[in-house]
Amino acid sequence: MKKIQINKILIALTMIISLGACKKEFVDVSPKGEFLTENYYADQSQAFSALVATYDALRKNSGGFENMITMMNAGSDDHFAGGGGSTDGAGIQAFSTHSLTSLNVPSSFWGDHYQGIFRANTLLAKLPITKMDETLKARYAAETKALRAIYYFNLVRIFKNIPLLLAPLTATNMYQVKQTTKDSVYAQIEKDLTEAIAVLPTSVAVATDGGRLTKGAAKAILGKVYLYNNKASLAAAQLAEVNGTPGTTSSLGYKLLSNFSDLWVVNNKFNTESILEVTHSSIGNSDWGWWGSGRDEGNTVNVMVGPRNYTALTGAPGLPSGWSFNVFTQDFYDVMKNDPRFEATIFDLKALEAAGKATYIAGYQNTGYFLNKFLPRNADIRTGTGTQELNFKQDSYVIRLADTYLLEAEALGGTGTRAQALLDAVRTRAGLSSVPVSLAAIKAERRLELAGEGHRFFDLVRWGDAATVLAGRGFTTGTDEIFPIPFSELQGTMLVQNPNYK
Repeated sequence: MKKIQINKILIALTMIISLGACKKEFVDVSPKGEFLTENYYADQSQAFSALVATYDALRKNSGGFENMITMMNAGSDDHFAGGGGSTDGAGIQAFSTHSLTSLNVPSSFWGDHYQGIFRANTLLAKLPITKMDETLKARYAAETKALRAIYYFNLVRIFKNIPLLLAPLTATNMYQVKQTTKDSVYAQIEKDLTEAIAVLPTSVAVATDGGRLTKGAAKAILGKVYLYNNKASLAAAQLAEVNGTPGTTSSLGYKLLSNFSDLWVVNNKFNTESILEVTHSSIGNSDWGWWGSGRDEGNTVNVMVGPRNYTALTGAPGLPSGWSFNVFTQDFYDVMKNDPRFEATIFDLKALEAAGKATYIAGYQNTGYFLNKFLPRNADIRTGTGTQELNFKQDSYVIRLADTYLLEAEALGGTGTRAQALLDAVRTRAGLSSVPVSLAAIKAERRLELAGEGHRFFDLVRWGDAATVLAGRGFTTGTDEIFPIPFSELQGTMLVQNPNYK
């Protein structure tokens, strides 16, 4: 993965880092020329290339080995890190046992998000002098602010104590950067999203602009931000505009898919339940020579969660082998086994092997229960050149409608007619009967509906449940709610390590 450190940010002042495209045609446009020179951003074409580059950090959700989905899954109670062994990915293994240090924490979770912020700040600083249509310029600025908010939202949830940078750093101030309060970061996130909402379009043309931010996407993110920041009434209001009447099409065009399993069909991109998604492509024919540079365009979660040396015998689906990360725990299997969403969520290779229908090599912490939502089939293998493992094209959801239904129900306190309707809509789509709404019921539903999508650890922390639920995984209250700041970021700077980390 590409990296940028606070104390090495001048590297970015003279070059552009090539895109790892993570949208459809929108991000297949590569930025050209010198990105941060004084004469760049002169016209719409150059500003558009810079905007595409700013979007690129969204790829962190599911692109590259150090992606948000597999990392955050590994730290929850529903998954083990898995992989090939206890040293296969030092960071993901350490997070799974809650033994992160400043030396083994993957620095890209800091650097990649700040790279996106740096690009956003630079574009916002340059747009006023760019010669282009003013309405379009306002839209570019709105998208950039929303992106900056998303990157800060990830950073504040992961590290909590972070610098708030709203302008590009220079050689004179880069070593004087200090952390600010969590409240200040949240205030800026809310400000950026509020300003973006006023300008962003209600919809986009998927064929050309699929993956770009809309008014609804910004509202959904803002509602989630409000909930994390303990502003429940504001969260409920924003999310209600996104959700509309539960089970129907909202005024912003969102609707739950009829079949839960259709959410995971690779070609079902930008469906009615998708509010904001990261898109992946095999168009770039990514190869191993690009690995670690961030230029590979595929969904890396797909290869990470696949079983090792898989062979289908009789009556088993054909699928490519993978690296066996993020296997489900037995506890989660037991909770999920009678749920109608089971087969779409869990690929029960343990049962297939026992029935003589398939074989595989057990990876580290193997349970035989694999993450089916992101498990590609043979039909999903790229047909062009490039390395198979780096060219899977399944998109990933940053936020989807079932998520916002449950977030709104929670923001309403888990009580009342509307909260009941929101919970019922999610359960009805899954083929389940109604249960009385409560915060406990909403928590349980989020665990099942959103399993394997990278949300569980954050949910446990914000609910105050992590200490109890993760006690058997080594979780220490007052420390493991957040990551340590990478050691490299502390050298020669004024940054201070997070509490209880060295």
